[in-house]
Amino acid sequence: MKKIAFLIFAVFTIGIVQAQSKKSKNMKRKILFVVTSHDKKGDTGENTGYYLGEVSHPWEVLHKAGYEIDFVSPKGGTPPVDGFDLQDPVNKEFWENKEYKNKIDHSLTPSQVNPADYSTIFYAGGHGAMWDFADNTELATIASKIYENGGIVAAVCHGPSGLVNIKLNDGSYLVNGKKINAFTNEEEAEVKLTNVVPFLLEDKLKERGAIFEKSGLWQNHVVTDQRVITGQNPQSAKSVGEAIVKELNK
Repeated sequence: MKKIAFLIFAVFTIGIVQAQSKKSKNMKRKILFVVTSHDKKGDTGENTGYYLGEVSHPWEVLHKAGYEIDFVSPKGGTPPVDGFDLQDPVNKEFWENKEYKNKIDHSLTPSQVNPADYSTIFYAGGHGAMWDFADNTELATIASKIYENGGIVAAVCHGPSGLVNIKLNDGSYLVNGKKINAFTNEEEAEVKLTNVVPFLLEDKLKERGAIFEKSGLWQNHVVTDQRVITGQNPQSAKSVGEAIVKELNK
């Protein structure tokens, strides 16, 4: 009887451990996308929001690789969208995916996010991010916790505006001493928004100690340094997704 009882206990215990391990593995595969809630370019009256291709192209790569994705925005709910081009087949695929369209239209608020659930946080761009990413302390805390837990922090185009005020446990800026890139001063000048955005992203990242890398206008440029992955512009969005997969597979 004792042997039978022991075997039953052992099988029960193994089942619990396996279930917890599976649950933990699934949670670690989750990725958090951050999108802006801001819908105007300063005082210009022009609409903005998250740039659709900078969500859809990384999403396609990560979704096909088997990762589950959640969305968060500073205000939660339905975030404004920019770069709405359904001639792009990847944009169309994302926009017509009922599950993920529902997720992004009901984005989480930062207070609803448990950083322990995520292996990666990815800041999507769009000019709106320049107004509501940098000073959002809740998002910065989430990103810091994910990174300090061994996770990845990634961003593309204006998304790195969310990185400028992230501090680690030792008080240092996340980007300090790391190779980083983002929407460049030259690209901002090209779209004639140098004097509209609240700060120049390239300059601010350099102020925080980043080793800023860049290519020419609209060139695909992605850099990975110590689990921080950044892309320069919309053309770099898919490559950022691929770099995240590569880093997660290490």
